[in-house]
Amino acid sequence: MRIAIFGTRLDRYIFRQLLFGLLAVTSGLTALIWLTQSLRFVELIVNHGLSISVFMRLTGLLIPSFIAVILPITTFVVVQFVYQRLAGDRELTVMRAAGLSSLALARPAFVLAILSTLACFALNIWLVPASLAAFRQFQWEIRNRIAAFLVQEGVFTQVSDGLTVYVRSREPDGTLRGILVNDDRDKNNPATILAERGRLLESPTGPRVLLIDGSRQSIDKQTGRLDILSFKENVVDLTDNAHQNGPKILDMSEASIPELLNPPTNIPQIDAPRWRAEAHKRLASPFTALSYAAVALLFSLTGTFRRHGGILRPLASVATTVGLVALGLAVDNIAARDNALIPLIWLQAILPGVVCAWLLLVPPMLPSRRRPMPLAT
Repeated sequence: MRIAIFGTRLDRYIFRQLLFGLLAVTSGLTALIWLTQSLRFVELIVNHGLSISVFMRLTGLLIPSFIAVILPITTFVVVQFVYQRLAGDRELTVMRAAGLSSLALARPAFVLAILSTLACFALNIWLVPASLAAFRQFQWEIRNRIAAFLVQEGVFTQVSDGLTVYVRSREPDGTLRGILVNDDRDKNNPATILAERGRLLESPTGPRVLLIDGSRQSIDKQTGRLDILSFKENVVDLTDNAHQNGPKILDMSEASIPELLNPPTNIPQIDAPRWRAEAHKRLASPFTALSYAAVALLFSLTGTFRRHGGILRPLASVATTVGLVALGLAVDNIAARDNALIPLIWLQAILPGVVCAWLLLVPPMLPSRRRPMPLAT
């Protein structure tokens, strides 16, 4: 009974270190990745006057996707570090002398790995697709919302893909003078529009510019003749029509699991295998948190004790995990090209953990392994 109570307290002691370490490492690495990835949006603040709150909201929608990728890796790092420190401080030796088996010592790490696995499931199945869909929509809204503020005096400004605007001057009341609009969004009917003056308008679908006393010039592709149409007033939409007209094309990153397994008909059929492979990747990849934790436990809890520590086993653990990560990337690529190889996605995610757990927990149950392990000096 005394040993059981001692073991329970040790479970809490080890698990507390693992949990705090996982939160710290995951938060720090996520912040670093967020910082590097958010630099590409700094231009929205510097050049276009976007507020800090909008910037934080936009880039914050990317954080769940970062966590989903790094959480299995940070789980491995924390388990490896904590158990290696316990071994270096002789704490594992004391625990074994108290009668704790490898299973008892590994139990806190497996509990942490299970929590990481459940978190990865929640991220992959629900939070990441929802956040990326919100990111894509919010990015489109921002691009159209600031289109009116992109127009600068005396500068050819590319408001969106295929749409360039030039304004000679802007009066205090908002009136634009000397306007040139090069509209190449419709590749079959590009046009250049000139106007003496105009004014920016707001609409439910985004900003527009009202052009007064101008002309529209276009080239007839059949005859090669220049067509000029004069107008008293004309309204040009500054929004990104490519994303507004017609049904929205669903991106693979924001699709749900049922949509990935049954791809929509409006995507190229050549991409359908990639969608199905992505569904299985989202469902299988959370198990890598358990597998990586099992790798760290195998190299930390097995082998002989060395008084001055050792570097070979930690290096072998890191090399094994790096190899598993590389193998996972390779398997994902080949399964996306040939869906017949999709079972390999599940195999590479689950099998390493099963093998490492068996090597860690089963051999000590055999009579030949019950003898005390000699200490190496």
